[in-house]
Amino acid sequence: MASLARIRPSIARRIPAFARAIQTSADTTQLQDTITDHSQPFTVKLHEESFRSYRCDLPTLDVQVQKDELLKMYKDMQTMRRMEMAADALYKAKLIRGFCHLAIGQEAVSVGLEYGITPEDRVITAYRCHPFAVMRGGTIKGVIAELLGRQAGMSNGKGGSMHIFTPSFFGGNGIVGAQVPVGAGIAFAQKYMGQKTATFALYGDGASNQGQVFEAFNMAKLWDLPCVFVCENNKYGMGTSAERSSSNTEYFTRGDKIPGLQVNGMDIIASRHAVQYARKWVTEGNGPLLMEFVTYRYGGHSMSDPGTTYRTREEVQRMRSTQDPIRGLQRYIEEWGLASEQDLKQLDKEAKAEVDQAVEEAKQSPEPFTKDLWTDIYYKGTEPPFMRGREREEVRRFPLSFSPGTTLTTGI
Repeated sequence: MASLARIRPSIARRIPAFARAIQTSADTTQLQDTITDHSQPFTVKLHEESFRSYRCDLPTLDVQVQKDELLKMYKDMQTMRRMEMAADALYKAKLIRGFCHLAIGQEAVSVGLEYGITPEDRVITAYRCHPFAVMRGGTIKGVIAELLGRQAGMSNGKGGSMHIFTPSFFGGNGIVGAQVPVGAGIAFAQKYMGQKTATFALYGDGASNQGQVFEAFNMAKLWDLPCVFVCENNKYGMGTSAERSSSNTEYFTRGDKIPGLQVNGMDIIASRHAVQYARKWVTEGNGPLLMEFVTYRYGGHSMSDPGTTYRTREEVQRMRSTQDPIRGLQRYIEEWGLASEQDLKQLDKEAKAEVDQAVEEAKQSPEPFTKDLWTDIYYKGTEPPFMRGREREEVRRFPLSFSPGTTLTTGI
């Protein structure tokens, strides 16, 4: 391991000195118009290095935004961060057990994605999924209760964060990279049914070298599926830096004949604009697109990872203090005269109160009953006449019927 660590600087030097690099500052967008009416859209200009492209044109740098939308995005990012911070505290209190992967620092990706798509579009991702589940129609209470293993959870307390779904969100999947071919399948269904909608299949840089990822790329391009493959490049796959695991760290170029777009994933305006561009690309019949968000996670890979054995505390602190997506949007709002510091503090308080209430309600929810272990296995109405349990004698017959207070120990 020491020898690998020593060669890392030479790996970094493989990138040609003349190569244009993406920048990840959260507050480099400039106001273009004089804002005279806060109820009307106005134009801002993104930093010229907000995007890099492969086999496609760059999105325009001039973007129209609105006050109300920017304030909503700010509130949503604050709320998602508060929710993840609450999960952190619950895990440390041993109320959440098992695996728990948080997305603190990556809020501009989940919120920017939601503001760039429609309710009819589809999203599927890996296990850093809590914000996506809420943004796609779930609830904070439902996510927290699921992490706690309570009945009020979005999967009735039986799935954990790797099995949370809504009608338009196909879950946070635990098998590394497996959500990518599933996402291609969802896009195939959309095309088959003639729907002018898009599927966004997200995966991390740590999953980018999976064979099934490239197989999905190939099929999607063969059939020109309306799928946007999204690499959330937060620089580290578990405890391994991108440079140590991938010979080509420009993930947006790795789709072969699939065009690609690299995006500043720390600027919420750039993120939303890129998603709108990608959605338009695939729904207009151009086939799939590969999009890479360059972002950063502040915590470890999971709650069991301190996140400081493979990177320095100074690196994390530098990202927090200089490139935080929430602070970047806060600066925009204040400098452009859209809201005062006090107005934003009020939104912060509202976000905290919303999450605090959801946590308390989730904690009050009971744990699943023993009989609940026999439900939600089959789609309602498709259950078999009976189902075996752990042993031959342990059999459950459908429909299940129990008297109040029944405890199941043997077959029915």
